[in-house]
Amino acid sequence: MPLKQSLFAYAALSIFAGSAYAQSGLTVYGVVDVGYINAKTNGSGNNADTQASTNVIGNSAEQTSRLGFKGNEDFGNGMVAFFTAETDLQPSNASLSTWQSRQAFAGIGKAGIGQLAFGTQYTPIFNQLSASDVGNTNNMPGSAVYPVYSAGSSTAGGAFSDNAGVGGISNALTVRTQSTLSLQTANLAGFKISGIYTLRNDTLSQNKSGTLAVSNNYTGWGLSTDYTWKRLYVGLAYQSLKSNNLGQGTCTATQIGAGNTNCSSTAFSPTPRGWTTASGGVNTQDNQYYGALTYDFELLKIYFQYVNRKAINTIDSNYFASRTAQQIGVRLFFTSSIESWANIGNGKHTNYGNNAISSGFSAWQLGLNYYFSKRTNLYAIYGSETEAANAVNSNTAANGFALGVRTLF
Repeated sequence: MPLKQSLFAYAALSIFAGSAYAQSGLTVYGVVDVGYINAKTNGSGNNADTQASTNVIGNSAEQTSRLGFKGNEDFGNGMVAFFTAETDLQPSNASLSTWQSRQAFAGIGKAGIGQLAFGTQYTPIFNQLSASDVGNTNNMPGSAVYPVYSAGSSTAGGAFSDNAGVGGISNALTVRTQSTLSLQTANLAGFKISGIYTLRNDTLSQNKSGTLAVSNNYTGWGLSTDYTWKRLYVGLAYQSLKSNNLGQGTCTATQIGAGNTNCSSTAFSPTPRGWTTASGGVNTQDNQYYGALTYDFELLKIYFQYVNRKAINTIDSNYFASRTAQQIGVRLFFTSSIESWANIGNGKHTNYGNNAISSGFSAWQLGLNYYFSKRTNLYAIYGSETEAANAVNSNTAANGFALGVRTLF
């Protein structure tokens, strides 16, 4: 394209973008978090010899890097429409981003009453966690209530993944759900109530007679409430998420074509999985609880957190996995620019299976922030997690250190 045409196209695009900004109140925001990460794991599952280590200039140790767009339109009389679209960023990797919905929703609200929205959204428990987590949901080892680093229970089953928080996967809770309706009341005398309902039902007939239909049905709901009084915050949340994945099971294409109905899903086919990703779980009823209390003494803030989760196979209720944990912590400003935090917690984890064996775990973390401004800070984080051995699995351990810079825009 000639230079003059290129300049004209750019000017036209700028005018259009400026007009859209004025009409919709568009906001572009994000986080860029990069730095040095060193992490090690010892033991994985029942293999005590498995070890992994990572030494990398990586991403998202303190906060997941992201790019987002928010917009709103004011209709007057307190009525407003709004939307959010957000994806991850991986600034130190070869690819800046693999576009996906961290959040993507639209809704309407009324001042003094509340709001509703449709799309891929955070769950009530994660919203409560975000408001009351001593580590601010960072992506390093060391949190008993929000283990994002792990591939197993509370400790790692492999090398550190520096985009661990991108998919929002945690064994302690479900971070977000797709196909979700959310409701939230306005703040009433310090109280606020919110909830979600998620629904996605798909059925596929494997042959014309429909002898062996495959259905993937995801439904769930959640509620939360919180209360703020001066410097006290109390939050409670519960969510119940169900996944039914029935039909084909272990059938081959030949068996399906022959109308064989004797090989449908069992308790192990497909393998049950809790609702970890936004798109759902597999053949499980996933019940989760969270409670927290914080009190802010201005320079010092204290935290008490509890989380409980049990994912039960929908075909065989004796086949389940569970996890419970509690954690205490503090955040402290030494000066207006220097902040630190510390937390320690423990819990119990049970792997999937009939009469599954449990094991205990513990976790702790230390962190330090130096703020150049409200938007930019240096950070240092060290965390450690250990899980005790049992009759089936060897003990596991993970620890990690990160030193980096985070900037908000």
